[in-house]
Amino acid sequence: MTITHHPTDETLMRYAAGTIGAGPAIVVGAHVSACPHCAEAVRTFEALGGAILEQTEPTALSADALAKTLARIDAEGKREASGDNHSQPIVIDGVRLPDTLKGCEIRRWRWIGPGIHMSRVGVPHDPEANLILLKVGPGRALPDHGHVGTELTYIVSGSYTDALGQFTPGDIADVDEHVEHQPIVDRDGECICLAAVEGKMRFNSLIGRMLQPIFGI
Repeated sequence: MTITHHPTDETLMRYAAGTIGAGPAIVVGAHVSACPHCAEAVRTFEALGGAILEQTEPTALSADALAKTLARIDAEGKREASGDNHSQPIVIDGVRLPDTLKGCEIRRWRWIGPGIHMSRVGVPHDPEANLILLKVGPGRALPDHGHVGTELTYIVSGSYTDALGQFTPGDIADVDEHVEHQPIVDRDGECICLAAVEGKMRFNSLIGRMLQPIFGI
């Protein structure tokens, strides 16, 4: 696997600090687990954060902080004991999905346009997370769009090309309101992507705007 597209340093710093949203964390985590370069960057940012914490004056915890922490640990233990950790790989259409999706609800594919299907992913610890899987047929194009917010897209299988270049398995597209693009899947096979959107997509065509209620983003 040759990875050429990575998250920005800002995104990796937010991921290392735990200040990124639940949906984006799942997408970035998928890339970090496949990319030694970004995994090392995250370790560096974590070490830097730890050094800063050591030099920071301690703050008193709330009276119920310990009880809340113990409750979360207990809940995690119960999920693992009941098998909710999903030790088996998650496979969809013969393609293994990232392990960061374990514990999430992978819903059925929905047709949203010619050659385009979407599965909305339920994130247990953040029901409001806007996380989706997209399956796009060979040669098919997603609507031309920009963003009001950010979009992180991890390539699970297949490949697509847009104004930013070609994206293949392991790559991640980290785009914001300054980027306008229209991903077109390469003709050698369908492409499955995992995407997290914070904010809204801004479609540039009438068809895109008509499809927006179906996308829900």
